[in-house]
Parts: sequence; C-alpha cells; structure tokens
Amino acid sequence: MVVEIKVPSPGESISEVEIGKWLVADGSTVRKEQELAEVESDKATLSLIATASGLLHILAKEGDRVNVGSVACTIDTEKGTSQTEEVPVSVLPTQQVKPQNTDKEKDSQLVATPKSASVQKEAEIALKMTPTAKAVMEQANLSVEEVLEGIRRINRKDMEQIVSAYANPVLASSEVSRSEDRVSMTPLRRKLSQRLVAVKNETAMLTTFNEVDMSAVMELRNRYQKAFTEKNGFKLGFNAFFAKAVSTALMQHPSVNSMIDGEEIVTPKYHDIGIAVSSPKGLMVPVIRNVETLSVAQIEGAIKELAEKARDKRLTVQEMTGGTFTITNGGVFGSMMSTPILNPPQSAILGLHAIKDRPVAIEGTVQIRPMMYLALSYDHRIIDGKDSVGFLVKIKDLIENPTRLIFNGKDAAELLLGL
Repeated sequence: MVVEIKVPSPGESISEVEIGKWLVADGSTVRKEQELAEVESDKATLSLIATASGLLHILAKEGDRVNVGSVACTIDTEKGTSQTEEVPVSVLPTQQVKPQNTDKEKDSQLVATPKSASVQKEAEIALKMTPTAKAVMEQANLSVEEVLEGIRRINRKDMEQIVSAYANPVLASSEVSRSEDRVSMTPLRRKLSQRLVAVKNETAMLTTFNEVDMSAVMELRNRYQKAFTEKNGFKLGFNAFFAKAVSTALMQHPSVNSMIDGEEIVTPKYHDIGIAVSSPKGLMVPVIRNVETLSVAQIEGAIKELAEKARDKRLTVQEMTGGTFTITNGGVFGSMMSTPILNPPQSAILGLHAIKDRPVAIEGTVQIRPMMYLALSYDHRIIDGKDSVGFLVKIKDLIENPTRLIFNGKDAAELLLGL
C-alpha cells in the first residue's frame, strides 16, 4: 500500500509553504513517526512526519513552493520494512569489486594483501595532493609510486618548507580560495527582513537605558536554587524574574502594553509576554499568556517548555503570535549593550544584557556589584518619555528588591501601613 504524506498547515491564513530541507534521502527506508523534512512558511517551521513505515519516494524537492495539503512524498509500506538495509562498503577508486558468488570468495576479500595495502597507501597519499598536481600526474600517466620514485633526494630546503608549512597551516595551501556560498532566503527569513524594515520606516522608535544591580536576585536564586529544582524539576533562571517584573510594571504604565490599530490605540488588560529563545532556525519568540496571573515558578516552567519546543522545532504558529510585550536577552551571547528592535504590532521591547562586575557608589562607598544594562525600545507615537523612563525605573526597583514582586511592586511595610 502506498501512503501519501501531505504538507501540513502552519496556520489558517497560509496557503503556500516551502520545502526547506529533506532529512532523509529519496529511496530510503523510513519508520513511522520519523521526521522526514522541514517545511517553512513566513511564520514558522514545521516538520513533515512519516505516518507509516516503508520505502520513501520524494515528490517535492528542496526549495519548491507547494500548496498546503499537497502530497510532498509517498511511502510504500510493502517495501523496505521487511528487508535488511545493506551497509555500503567503502571501496577505493582504483579497486574493482568482483561479484561475490561463494562464501570462499567473501572470506578471501577480508584478507589484506600487499597489493591492497599498497593501493590503500596510494589513496592516502593522493588525498594530500592538490587538484592541480594530481591533474599533471594523471596527464603524464604516472602513478603516485612512480612520482615518489622520481624524487631522488630530499634536501634541506625541501624539508624546511615542509616544516614551515606544518607550522603555518594557513600557508600550507598552495591555492587561495575565492569560493562563496549562495543559498536562498527561507520564507521565515524573508518575512522577518520585511518586518524589520517596516519597523524602522513606520514607527518612531526610541530607546532608553538604565542599569540594575543583580545582587539581590542572584543571592535569592543561589540560596533557593536547590530547593526550587527539587520541587519543580527545573532550575530557576533570570528571565522569569524579569517577566514578572515587566507584568507588575505594566500595571502602573499600561501605555507600554499598547499598540496601534488603524487610528485607534488598543491597550490589552492582560500581559502576554514573548520571550526570545534561540533555536536551530534562529531567534524565535514564543508567548507566555496572562503572565499577570502566574508565579515566578510558573513563568520559569513555561519558559523551559517553550524553549524546548523551539529547539525541537515543535513551536506552533499560535504559540508565537498575539504577544503584547517582548523580552530579549542578548546577554546570553555576551552582549553588553544594544538597542532591541520592536516586534510589531507591539510598541515596546525590553533588552537584557550580560551581567558584569563593576564598581558602583553605594551610600558613599565604592563597591563591586554584578550590574546589568537594561534597554527599552518603544514607539514614541503612543508611549511618552515619562512612561517609558518610569517603566524602566520600576523594573530596576523590582529586580533590586525582588520580594516586592509578591505584593505587586509594593513593600510589605507599605501594605501594612496602608500606603
């Protein structure tokens, strides 16, 4: 029976996708639930999964634009599943493979002979020859052994050149490469480039900066990391604290959570925060819904789950759309300072950076503290400077006093006094 594998749909508004990369070769034997290919759209990358075991026949090539629901490949379930795959034997170009008619002949091929050893040595030497030198040798109908016999004597100058070549690998190559790679942009990359250019051209983007002392969060994290991990099954990171701080700060500065829709300003009362994570396809931004209702532990669990999906290429379009605010952490790659670009239609994005020990003034004394630069990029058309600066200052205050995250940004004493 022949089973058709059809192109999945990345989303309701997408009718055409691109075959990104086949992970198995045409004619291969595949098993059920095996990942066959990567299917790319302008919103997400999906996997093409085998629904049965058998012999694969590819119909759509890499780079082909195909309609959603069309047949990308077929699997013949009556072939390949009951056969044992033959392991290809590596044969040198100068060897000839004879038909294996008897067991005696099979056994004889496993015995190394002086001639086969010589051929093996010749191939190893040939691998070290430049293409031009090999071409001259073949044009003169000479073998490697004959070339070696023609070298009567190796003098001191020859040996010094060889030693110098091994000491300077860059100089060892007699040919300078002028080659280049050229590949087509994926639909996701094309769409991303269009969006980034549109942000620069269509928004009044501005960035404000501040710095935060990470001592309190780092101390809290180190003190309770073991107990937190034992209870939840995963470690506590920094992004969860910042996501909770962002949600708390958005309650006091709701305009930072706004977006433009035509001639209207829409301000969601919920906080769907996107967390940028690294994946094999680049930076992805899955969204954590209703962060205002979650604890730090719940946020950390959601980040871990979405990050794993991103790495395994299992993120859905729904998990990457609908955010109201974004956090990106360039610090994990070593960035000290940057101006993050907006993720439309959102109007603000928070950029985190590397934590570095720096001297700071604390109550009249100079102390070494783990400091991080914060950057808030925002659309100045709907977010005023007062709100943007106040929002970032609030983030700083919450991270430097993390217990205030429990009381929506207030100190326990303030709540006790009704302030």
